[in-house]
Amino acid sequence: MFEIGKIPPEILEKIVMKPMMGSKVKREDVILRPTTGEDCSAIDLGGEFCILSTDPITGAAADIGYLAVQINCNDIYSAGAEPMGVLLTVLLPPGSDEGLLTEIMEGSLRAAEERNIEILGGHTEVTDAVTKPLISAAVIGKTRNKKILATGDAKAGQDVVMTKWAGTEGTAILAKEWEEGLGAYLSEEELKAAQELKNFLSVGGESLIAFEHGATAMHDATEGGILGAVWEVAECSGLGVDVFVEDIPVKEETKKICAAMHIDYLRLISSGTMIIATDDGGKLVEKLEAAGIAAAVIGKLTEGGKYMILNGVRLPLEQPGSDALYEAKL
Repeated sequence: MFEIGKIPPEILEKIVMKPMMGSKVKREDVILRPTTGEDCSAIDLGGEFCILSTDPITGAAADIGYLAVQINCNDIYSAGAEPMGVLLTVLLPPGSDEGLLTEIMEGSLRAAEERNIEILGGHTEVTDAVTKPLISAAVIGKTRNKKILATGDAKAGQDVVMTKWAGTEGTAILAKEWEEGLGAYLSEEELKAAQELKNFLSVGGESLIAFEHGATAMHDATEGGILGAVWEVAECSGLGVDVFVEDIPVKEETKKICAAMHIDYLRLISSGTMIIATDDGGKLVEKLEAAGIAAAVIGKLTEGGKYMILNGVRLPLEQPGSDALYEAKL
């Protein structure tokens, strides 16, 4: 077992550095790569802007390496940019061993190769400041033609388009973390389908399609779920919004899990779902579906007032609070 403090150099080299440097991805725009003792990496942006984002993974224990990379890339995609690399800070609780670190690194590298990015370095240690593994990731990206899409650039009158399904990430997390207990509510096939939603966590495909379509704002639906993400787009843009709740796509597995755990899937963390503000949302949905990406128009941006429309009734759309993931219980 590891002692508290930095991971021993020989273990770091074997489990972290060598596999990282052996990744199949070697980008020409990375001109300085990490080695033991080298804390920085350098990227030649070729005249483009550099986009950076960082987020920890705190709501899951399983697959956190994979989740950390995929979900942090989504912030770059939401800006209409291309992720290039990620920095990972891995904090392990006392009692952790090589097997756990290996699992984290394997997941991180798998996600990085799926996104065609490099792991540029970071920090790894054992600390009694955490009681379960924690990863904080920082992603570096570059713009396309120096154009950045901001969450606050939505316009009144535009359609609100969402991709994939409500509660995508939360469903995958709960189905994995609570697999045994949820077996009383879902079949084995349904649980497997729910767990496999982790394969839909990237918004890279829809980002490029929406960017080329002319979307003015995009936002990855993370904590607070679909309703939280729509509220944030409207709030950042100084607008109101009408959300057509009955048009929000959701998987049956998600409905069953959320019913069993007494939570609202509309407020469940939904990484993998992009909220897009655009003109001619119906046309964008056609383009997305032609590319194999599920999508739907779920709302309209307005001059004022944030509302949900459910069964013909207009209800207030409230500011997002704590994510439903943290309220889940059986």
